[in-house]
Amino acid sequence: MYSLKPRRSFHNLFVALAVVVALISLFLSDRLARELAEEEHRKMEIWAVATGSMADNGEASLDLVLKILQSNTTIPVILLDAKSGELLSHNIRLPSENSKSYLEKKIMQFGKKHDPIVLEGPDQLLYYDDSYTLKQLQIYPYFQLLVIAFLIGLAFSTLSSSQRAEQHRVWVGLSKETAHQLGTPISSLVAWTEYLRLKEVDPELLKEINKDVERLQIIADRFSKIGSASLLEQSDMREVVKSGLSYLRNRIPEKITFNLRFPEQPVLASLNEPLFGWVVENLVKNAVDAMQGEGVVTFVINEKEKEVILDVADAGKGIQKSSQQRIFTPGYTTKERGWGLGLSLVKRIVEVNHHGKIYLLKSEPGKGTVIRIVLKKNPRPRRPF
Repeated sequence: MYSLKPRRSFHNLFVALAVVVALISLFLSDRLARELAEEEHRKMEIWAVATGSMADNGEASLDLVLKILQSNTTIPVILLDAKSGELLSHNIRLPSENSKSYLEKKIMQFGKKHDPIVLEGPDQLLYYDDSYTLKQLQIYPYFQLLVIAFLIGLAFSTLSSSQRAEQHRVWVGLSKETAHQLGTPISSLVAWTEYLRLKEVDPELLKEINKDVERLQIIADRFSKIGSASLLEQSDMREVVKSGLSYLRNRIPEKITFNLRFPEQPVLASLNEPLFGWVVENLVKNAVDAMQGEGVVTFVINEKEKEVILDVADAGKGIQKSSQQRIFTPGYTTKERGWGLGLSLVKRIVEVNHHGKIYLLKSEPGKGTVIRIVLKKNPRPRRPF
């Protein structure tokens, strides 16, 4: 059985490295932001001490203090004279009208971020905000996270596309080669049945042999259609399902029964009958394995305005929650033997050849599983990937 662990380990390692890079980047950015904030606070304190010292000598005025502060070209500051109520600002773009009320609002905003610095001389308070550079540095980590998340998503998208393209080539190559290899023995079997008919062999025996030969021809035809645009025709889904079940009836355990809940009137959907019959057979085989050869497989068909819905339910052992996301992945299987390609093939036929959807509707351990298929009545044709 093919294992998905190496691929999953690579994905986990890639995500872990991306998270480590993001955390290191956040740590360094936060450290730089804190250091710059401390540096700006020290500058403000130095300017405050300088202006206070000049005021003690009686040589300072509010204008002179402002000139000292003008050496700062990045940090927005507001100087408030508590006695006169005068406001002076620097590195702040003022509106043409109501500039004082504008500065008063700014003082409230600045005060929430930083405590004002009290000058030692006159009764003056210095309010300041973070510089434009510091604000950019504070936002930068979030921008980094967005870029890293985008790159991770892009990497996974590219990897996923590459894997799908690789899987497509494998599917098509294997299917075409299988169909080719089956052609020769099928032709030989057809010739042998004609020979046996001439020898007057038991007609009932020949009838059963012909059924199996016809079955082999259908299988070869199915494989030849993988990777090619399928011809979809309006067919009654009830009859297509019944046809698939009639073949399986004598080839599955007698203790398996079918419960068909179909509308009385025909349910038309765009189908390729040989391929969709293959879907039905694979789902039944999975249900039989899940129920260990004993139980009821229920088929329910519902019709909507533009869609036809087919639910296939079994009363088997169910699927663990940890595995429910992987049941359609190539290589996944709970059997000791098998390639784990049945449900992935079903998914491909439904989504690629019929342009529909298939998913696990619900599953409970010990109670059973329900698989839902949704087909459009008139899907838009598209090229198989």
